[in-house]
Amino acid sequence: MKPRQFAAGLAFCLAATAFAADWAPGTVDWQKLPEIKQTRLALYLTPQQAHDMKVANPRGVALFDVRTRAEAMYVGMATGVDALVPFVEHQEIMTDWDDKRTMYKLEPNQDFVAEIGRRLQEMGLERTAPVILICRSGDRSSKAADRLQAAGYTQVYSVPEGFEGDRAESGAKKGQRTVNGWKNAELPWSYKLDKAKMYFPR
Repeated sequence: MKPRQFAAGLAFCLAATAFAADWAPGTVDWQKLPEIKQTRLALYLTPQQAHDMKVANPRGVALFDVRTRAEAMYVGMATGVDALVPFVEHQEIMTDWDDKRTMYKLEPNQDFVAEIGRRLQEMGLERTAPVILICRSGDRSSKAADRLQAAGYTQVYSVPEGFEGDRAESGAKKGQRTVNGWKNAELPWSYKLDKAKMYFPR
C-alpha cells in the first residue's frame, strides 16, 4: 500500500471512529423503531447525522434518495444527495389505486440495484463503502437497505425519519409530516433539481 493511500485510509478510519463516538447509544434509541423501519443491518442515522457524515467525507460516502421521481420534483430534494434512485415507482399510466395507502399504486423498480451499482462505480466506490438511503419517512429506505444488503452491500444506512418526517399524532397539524425529518430539521434542500442526479429508466 502506498503511503498516500495508507494516510487516506487512516484518516477515514479516524473520522468513522469520531462519528461513532458522537453517535453513541443514548442519542437516539433505535431499539424503539417501528418494525417497518427496521433493517437487517440495523444501521440508522438521523437526518443531521446523515448530513454530517456526507459533508465530512463527500467522496467516500454515498447518499441516495430512493423516493419516486414525482416526489423529488414536487416536494424537493436534499442538496447533498448523489442521485435519485427510486426503490419503487408509479405506473407509467397511473390507473391502479391502492386503497390501503390511499394513493396510486407503486411498482418495484427492477433497475434499483443495478442503478445503485452504476452510481457507485461513477463515484469510484465499492459495495463496502458507506451508503445512506433516504425516502419520505423511513419505510422504503429500510426495504431498499435490505435489498442492497442481500446484493452484497455491507454498510447501508437508513434514515428512519426520512425527508419529510413522520405525521403528527395530535394538535392543529395532526396528520401532517411535521414531527421530524430532513426538511423539518432545516437541513439544505431545494426544489431545483440537477438533471445529472435524476433517474432515467434504461
